[in-house]
Amino acid sequence: MSADRRFMALALSLGRRGLGRVWPNPAVGCVIVREGRIVGRGWTQPGGRPHAETTALEQAGSAVRGADVYVTLEPCAHHGKTPPCAQALIDAGVRRVVCATGDPDPRVAGRGLAMLREAGVTVETGMMEAQAREANAGFFSRIELDRPFLTLKLASSFDGRIATGTGESKWITGVPARRLVHAMRARHDAVMVGGGTARKDDPSLTVRDLGTTWQPVRVVISRRLDLPLMSTLARTAKDVPVLLCHGRDADAGLQQTWHDLGATLLPCAAIGAQLDPVDVLRQLAGHGLTRVFCEGGSALAASLTEADLVDELAVFTAGLGIGAEGLPSVGALGLGRLDQANRYRLKSCRQVGGDVLNIWRRPRT
Repeated sequence: MSADRRFMALALSLGRRGLGRVWPNPAVGCVIVREGRIVGRGWTQPGGRPHAETTALEQAGSAVRGADVYVTLEPCAHHGKTPPCAQALIDAGVRRVVCATGDPDPRVAGRGLAMLREAGVTVETGMMEAQAREANAGFFSRIELDRPFLTLKLASSFDGRIATGTGESKWITGVPARRLVHAMRARHDAVMVGGGTARKDDPSLTVRDLGTTWQPVRVVISRRLDLPLMSTLARTAKDVPVLLCHGRDADAGLQQTWHDLGATLLPCAAIGAQLDPVDVLRQLAGHGLTRVFCEGGSALAASLTEADLVDELAVFTAGLGIGAEGLPSVGALGLGRLDQANRYRLKSCRQVGGDVLNIWRRPRT
């Protein structure tokens, strides 16, 4: 691997530290190198500020003049809460900027690179671009598709059941798998479940036992807002954000009650008796979310799958069978032919304790 690629690979690894913590901004990494020595490193900080370039420039100090900069996304060109990073790099006197990929945000979209070139800075683009787009798939999805990147997590028996016929579901998978799920939650902006799961399981949907104080937003999809008002989510809504996607015809009194409890409410369009999953994700994107980790239940999984909105499947499979009377991991899809089913490509397969985790990707993602 060339020196340029090593420095860009480091910038990518730094940028990933911000996943789940910087929305609505992208998780960017930056490395500043002068005469072969790293003089500054940075990544987007929690809440999206300061940007990676700002952090790296501050660390580099006067050593930045004449240096090379490796950044995973095009430096911003617009005035927001902070001045443009492209201008900061110009003012610092950098010699060269190596950028993995452009920024699709209309406020940037090539303007940052143009600013650098006009100022006489050498600009190179496209290095490890696929990896950079992968790292910020959520940001690209929100800007280009008007919805967050969606990961659907399923944990089932080897015959695809998530509970017995009596509803018992704790625990199908083992401790290592459940611990890994918490780490996966931490890398997403939000954890999402359907109203049925919220009523049945009384989940907390928080990241636990990882030593982190940062929590993802907790999203519940419930058209009628008929959720327990003494639930864990209700009791903790003022401590950890709760976002409720509900029908526009939901009871006004319930809307006010949940608002008073501390929840944020997003009215969404409906299709028949259910919320429109396309509009749900559109509303979540409008709220700024870029990466959503959905943990079911089976009806919500079916709705998202049927609408072809699942970008990634994280499927934990345990070594037990429950039988046909058990609850399936995905509800009815109404398919009559195999060619109507969405087909995913296998990205990875690994053993996690006594279970197996398969990651599947939507081919178009």
